[in-house]
Amino acid sequence: MHRQLPAQILCPVLYQSLADLGGLPLLLPLDLMELSLVLGNLLILILTGLLMYYYSATFRYYTKVTVLDGYLIAISIVSLPFFVAHGRTVENMRIIRTVMCPIRYLLGIKVKVQGKENLDIEGPYVIVANHQSNVDFIVMFEALPERCVTVAKKEILYMGTFGLCCWLSKFIFIDRRKTDRAISVMSKVAQTMHQEDLRVWVFPEGTRSYGTTMLPFKHGAFHLAVQAQVPVVPVVLSSYSTFFNRENKRFTTGECTIQILPHVQTQELGPDDVPRLTECVRQTMLTTFQKTTGGGAGLHQPIPDRHRD
Repeated sequence: MHRQLPAQILCPVLYQSLADLGGLPLLLPLDLMELSLVLGNLLILILTGLLMYYYSATFRYYTKVTVLDGYLIAISIVSLPFFVAHGRTVENMRIIRTVMCPIRYLLGIKVKVQGKENLDIEGPYVIVANHQSNVDFIVMFEALPERCVTVAKKEILYMGTFGLCCWLSKFIFIDRRKTDRAISVMSKVAQTMHQEDLRVWVFPEGTRSYGTTMLPFKHGAFHLAVQAQVPVVPVVLSSYSTFFNRENKRFTTGECTIQILPHVQTQELGPDDVPRLTECVRQTMLTTFQKTTGGGAGLHQPIPDRHRD
């Protein structure tokens, strides 16, 4: 006679009903035992993970980074049929903006937008924003206007379904190692901005600063604005240093402020004016960045090469 399990003692009627279905009295105890072991181990694993997440900042950092990367892959797979149905169009940016909203709440990031009225400009324009980390891709959609495409590094194009979704949304991919090719791409964009009434979002630093400073700006975005004779709209993302730090492996909950500044006109400006325009916009953004970061102590220090992409 086999040993009775708690399920047999507590639910004899249910157990007998299952047994009447066909020879389960001998098999069910073993199945229940195996199931209980699996559930027990799973419970221990979950509790261990929760404890490590609560007490270990490093474990919490890698967990959130994994969740972010996994979320991007998952939503790109699920959303891909909708992108394909629409074809390659800027209207797909609406899908990206919609599916990116939940991840902010999942990671505990609050976003506050100030100066959104400065985006009420008719026609195309160029948005320039500071670039800190992959968190930018979470918060930027709170300020992304309609019919706005993003300039991104070419490597994203090869990131499977995610890269395909970006391509179908008319992301502008540039090879940062080939300056001449990048300039050529941006020249074509200047032509299509007016034809398709596009806004273009650019990170002029060209690489991530990780929230410790604002790196020197490359001239590409400003050449684009001058060539197309469209306004430049500076956008400042406040430092993530209070809740995100890659070097210290810290990723907690926090708040980011997006400050949209008044646009700068480029009418009657030529290629020779680009360096001055670039530096003028950068200084304005740097001042705002320092204010939103709490004084900007140490913000002028160059970032070590190991922090760069």
